[in-house]
Amino acid sequence: MTLIAQNDKDEIVDGVKILGLTKPRNRIARMTKTMSEIYQKAVRVDADVYHFHDPELFPIGIMLHCKGKKVIYDVHEDVPKQTLIKDYLPVIIRKPLAWMLTAVEWIGAKVFDAIVPATPKIAERFPPFRTMTIQNFPIINELVNVTPVPYQKRTATFVYVGGIASIRGAKEMVRALEYFKDGSSIRLSLAGDFSPNILYDELKILPEWQFVDYRGHVSREQVASLLNSARAGLVLFHPEPNHIDAQPNKLFEYMSAGLPVIASDFPLWRRIIDGAGCGLLVDPLDPAAIAKAMRWILEHPAEAEAMGQRGRKAVEQTYNWGAEAPKLLDLYNKLLKS
Repeated sequence: MTLIAQNDKDEIVDGVKILGLTKPRNRIARMTKTMSEIYQKAVRVDADVYHFHDPELFPIGIMLHCKGKKVIYDVHEDVPKQTLIKDYLPVIIRKPLAWMLTAVEWIGAKVFDAIVPATPKIAERFPPFRTMTIQNFPIINELVNVTPVPYQKRTATFVYVGGIASIRGAKEMVRALEYFKDGSSIRLSLAGDFSPNILYDELKILPEWQFVDYRGHVSREQVASLLNSARAGLVLFHPEPNHIDAQPNKLFEYMSAGLPVIASDFPLWRRIIDGAGCGLLVDPLDPAAIAKAMRWILEHPAEAEAMGQRGRKAVEQTYNWGAEAPKLLDLYNKLLKS
């Protein structure tokens, strides 16, 4: 297996050969120089199967297909809907671009050898005979510390791990801390990169920022440490078209670490969280409602710990990578035999 990805150097990690890509200076360089670099390295690898998950790589996938290669398109998001909420795109071009991407994906569904959506909802957009839904559930024990901090002894810390953006509830999470100015030792740990970077400047001038512990980009080991010392994990995406039916990795990762969750009250998320009995659902646009849920977690530690344990059990039984990996291996085998 060879991974072509942004990395400082070529190396082998856990048996996987990594071909590093030069970090692009800007978006234009990424769409030109980096794309050329990816294609050249992909051709040199001469693989039996190519599996890509970034929509920007569509042209490369099509060129590899034209060379007679087996190509899989891995669909993590509803790309057209995601385009409608891209902050860096001018509003006037979002709908036309979304329509264009719908057409491009339609072509891909006809051209590529297999489509691998990350959720059943995304799978509905593609022909069933060429589609294999493989959900991005966590590896059961990846984020569990050998010696986690006992839940009852943890500080009043809440955690969010992932891309930090306005549409993912960054502002509401910070503003919820306003309701704890009563001498509480409340802390919010944020781990991830800001998008756009100016959002960091907007948030750090808020009075509530004094209660935020910003970690920046962290390793998987550091993620495990954060989750195993917090009281609850936050998943407070805004009710945007691409979020309503999403299955964010962080939700299941919090559950895998035995952490109760405070999440947006979307129908799909309600079915998952209420079904497992592992957290609280709130209006993600209401900092007061978020704060109320956080306070409940702090004031009911035994119940909150039980929620986390039930979430962990749900991951062990259903929401884990062990149940999904055989599907992917089976797909590779079918493509190689064909």
